[in-house]
Amino acid sequence: MLSDKEQLRDISSIGLKTVIGELPPASSGSALAASVCKKITGRLTSAIAKQEDVSVQLEALDIMADMLCRQGGLLVNFHPSILSCLLPQLTSPRLAVRKRTIIALGHLVMSCGNLVFVDLIEHLLSELSRNESMSTTRTYIQCIAAISRQAGHRIGEYLEKIIPLVVKFCSVDDDELREYCIQAFESFVRRCPKEVYPHVPTVISICLKYLTYDPNYNYDDEDEDENAMDADGVDEDYQGSDDEYSDDDDMSWKVRRAAAKCLDAVVSTRHEMLPEFYRTVSPALITRFKEREENVKADVFHAYLSLLKQTRPAQSWLCDPDAMEQGETPLTMLQSQVSMIVKALHKQMKEKSVKTRQCCFNMLTELVNVLPGALTQHIPVLIPGIIFSLNDKSSSSNLKIDALSCLYVILCNHQPKVFHPHVQAIVPPVVACVGDPFYKITSEALLVTQQLVKVIRPLDQTDVFDASPYISDLFACTIKRLKAADIDQEVKERAISCMGQIICNLGDSLGADLPGTLHIFLERLKNEITRLTTVKALTLIAGSQLKINLRPILGEAVPILASFLRKNQRALKLSTLAALDILVKNYSDSVTPAMIDAVLAELAMLEFFQALVATGTASLGYMDLLRMLTGPVYAQSAALTHKQSYYSIAKCVAALTRACPKEGPAVVGQFIQDVKNSRSTDSIRLLALLSLGEVGHHVDLSGQPELKTVILDAFSSASEEVKSAASYALGSISVGNLPEYLPFVLQEISGQPKRQYLLLHSLKEIISSASVAGLKPYVENVWALLLKHCECTEEGTRNVVAECLGKLTLIDPETLLPRLKGYLLSGSSYARSSVVTAVKFTISDHPQTIDPLLKNCIGDFLKTLEDPDLNVRRVALVTFNSAAHNKPSLIRDLLDTVLPHLYNETKVRKDLIREVEMGPFKHTVDDGLDIRKAAFECMYTLLDSCLDRLDIFEFLNHVEDGLKDHYDIKMLTFLMLARLSSLCPSAVLQRLDRLVEPLRATCTTKVKANSVKQEFEKQDELKRSAMRAVVALLTIPEAEKSPLMSEFQSQISSNPELAAIFDSIQRDSSSANMESMDTT
Repeated sequence: MLSDKEQLRDISSIGLKTVIGELPPASSGSALAASVCKKITGRLTSAIAKQEDVSVQLEALDIMADMLCRQGGLLVNFHPSILSCLLPQLTSPRLAVRKRTIIALGHLVMSCGNLVFVDLIEHLLSELSRNESMSTTRTYIQCIAAISRQAGHRIGEYLEKIIPLVVKFCSVDDDELREYCIQAFESFVRRCPKEVYPHVPTVISICLKYLTYDPNYNYDDEDEDENAMDADGVDEDYQGSDDEYSDDDDMSWKVRRAAAKCLDAVVSTRHEMLPEFYRTVSPALITRFKEREENVKADVFHAYLSLLKQTRPAQSWLCDPDAMEQGETPLTMLQSQVSMIVKALHKQMKEKSVKTRQCCFNMLTELVNVLPGALTQHIPVLIPGIIFSLNDKSSSSNLKIDALSCLYVILCNHQPKVFHPHVQAIVPPVVACVGDPFYKITSEALLVTQQLVKVIRPLDQTDVFDASPYISDLFACTIKRLKAADIDQEVKERAISCMGQIICNLGDSLGADLPGTLHIFLERLKNEITRLTTVKALTLIAGSQLKINLRPILGEAVPILASFLRKNQRALKLSTLAALDILVKNYSDSVTPAMIDAVLAELAMLEFFQALVATGTASLGYMDLLRMLTGPVYAQSAALTHKQSYYSIAKCVAALTRACPKEGPAVVGQFIQDVKNSRSTDSIRLLALLSLGEVGHHVDLSGQPELKTVILDAFSSASEEVKSAASYALGSISVGNLPEYLPFVLQEISGQPKRQYLLLHSLKEIISSASVAGLKPYVENVWALLLKHCECTEEGTRNVVAECLGKLTLIDPETLLPRLKGYLLSGSSYARSSVVTAVKFTISDHPQTIDPLLKNCIGDFLKTLEDPDLNVRRVALVTFNSAAHNKPSLIRDLLDTVLPHLYNETKVRKDLIREVEMGPFKHTVDDGLDIRKAAFECMYTLLDSCLDRLDIFEFLNHVEDGLKDHYDIKMLTFLMLARLSSLCPSAVLQRLDRLVEPLRATCTTKVKANSVKQEFEKQDELKRSAMRAVVALLTIPEAEKSPLMSEFQSQISSNPELAAIFDSIQRDSSSANMESMDTT
């Protein structure tokens, strides 16, 4: 390679590169890799340092970079000498040498020790401060940006020194230097989110300044008189000025592009500054949509898209009623800027450039997703722009697909009447796209057509829009796709859905075409690939207000549907149930007993039975149906396989009895006898008790004298199921007549300590189901009784008491919530834990009158996170988790005080671990496990509901500890890692090395050969879960660059068992993405 002959040099350098590329990775511990690297490193460094011939130098730098990238860890001893040979090359007269040196240094910092790293940074800082020549200063800034990109987690602590220098160089009049400075800012923002925080305002103001930096071009005349100046006029304008100034010398666009990309980085990484972004960044970006350089324009659009995406994910709290009172939320600020956005976009939508138009469509789509209905006033301006791209012969297929999906989202999120003036213009291009030869365009166009059908004839509104001129075109283009057998699966499904919508909304205008089309549906129902979509389409049609005539196909369709109830696919079963339900309700006159037998063999459904009884069909009267329902339980000696079946049958019996009140008393009497009869099996007793409960809930049964004693006797049954059914029945029957039964239940709770637990369950059923007005008179008595039991030593009983207290508080929160708060001072830890648990039952995910009161005092309840008693702290975490999950607005403002206590509970505490002797074996028990689990569950919930309020680095510290904890906690933290990889990739990347190690440890742990089967299963589950986290981490683009990660990857691929798990998870995750699109 050091030869004088050029050919030999070329061949040998290719040879060396190949050798290094083929070496086993550092992780395999191969001696070969180590010895090869050691042999050649010294000679490479001297080739780089001493070589006069630039081409040899370039090759040597290339090979060095490659080696550092793949085998950096093996070269630790050489790192100082590598550094000292690389640094002088940064001032090489040849820019290519500098560039490759920077690449090599980037790979070096990923694996070098701290001393080498410090040397490098100190050198760069001192050279920058000296600032000898513009050319080297540019190189040093580029080098710092490269180091930050490769090892952001290491450079963070030096930012205080680096940033002022970079800010200073921004003001030097040198476009290239400015571009590199702004690129350096971008890498700091993405790579060192924590340390860059204080400098973000400076970075934003520099970017905003240079976003409009275009010294050689004058936009003013356009702004002053937009209408007079046509876009073509502008072109001619700067054709003429060609003599004085050539555009080729103008580098200012690179500065603008760097500024747009840097703003994109800031917007994507700093959730908490959204309101600020809408005040300053948003208007600035909107005014730059007119940018003349296409590449810069695409980046400006992309930055705005990032801003919109940041506004979208946390809608739950953006629409939080409390936040709304504060006036300006990001959403209201965006709303006020919509007309500016549209004004800036609509001119761009007819540009020649395909890239620009695609950007416009992506923008509009995202805008409407964030703010449904936002474009209501602007539809007339935008529709022509969309149609322009659909009709444009030169449009690429991707552009058409984007235009169609944009149109679809706009149609879905606005009122139909907004579009009525434009239907005439929209229909022809969409119909043409349905006929397009490219299946992706067809598929997208069918979605739009389906939505258009809803627009031209909305069934829920009576506005008079004449749809008739468009029906035949829409029908003709869809039926053609529906009939075709040899088309793409997605097109098949969308053609079915679209035709379903056409029949549902326009079926009364199809005349003779209808029966034939329904028969095609019948064919699609028989095909495994299209059956689910067809069931959904039939459900839509059967529910239509137009009373579509389905009779021609019912005889064949219903038995096919019944057979689906046996299939293993849950989505198919659920959709089929919905379809059968609506068919029986709306087509009862054409349902024959034969059809129904096929269905009844498969299911039990409430309204379905009420609808059946009401049809008055012979052989489907009350007693016939009752026999069909209860027959299986009475006929068999064995229990039914699903416990749930008894509950479903009981609910159906009650539904029937409500529909035929005259039959009630006799049946109730029969059930009471069944419970009493000593020959009854447990299954019969269970069903009879549940049915009594369900019937008694709606019908007053106080006329049955034996009822109370029969139920109380069942409390002594040997079967747990019968006992709990009896307690449920007593509660449910009480709801039917509170004055008769509630005092009785309270008296029994006081008088029967042995049956207390079951009786309290009855009371819980009463409090949960009875009306507020009915319960009001009894609140004081019930409250007094519950308080007596809230210090019970039995945890199960305390939990029921707590649930009763919580649900009772909802009846009169003004009086009862302060009372609950008072008991926090109780000397009994049991009482305190009951009270804190009670609060959990006052929180639900929909608005309630208690919410403002709760918000004011939930902080007091959460102070129990500092309670001396372990159990009280644990239930406080569970209550906190419930609030964070169901109603985050309650706790968002308390996070600063709560989080330190929450994190405190994630630590393993030695004093809670004890040894228990079990015969000859010693067994360790960790009493702190449950509370740690509760704490990690809270952390997982906060990721979804309060991400913007978390210091993600502090959060990651505790996730890291959890990765090394007990089985249950590992499983939780693996899930968290997967969520974090998609929510805040840059932060995870900074910590990647520390996160990979525990994952690797989990995947390579061996279970002792003599362990029990469960141990092997647990370890398997852990491995799969850890692998899921690894697959998620690898979705972060730069994750593979981490030496530890790439080492781990090669370890996975060289181990057949791990490789198999890894591949199957990757397959699952890609098919899951497809699934999620299916189920919506």
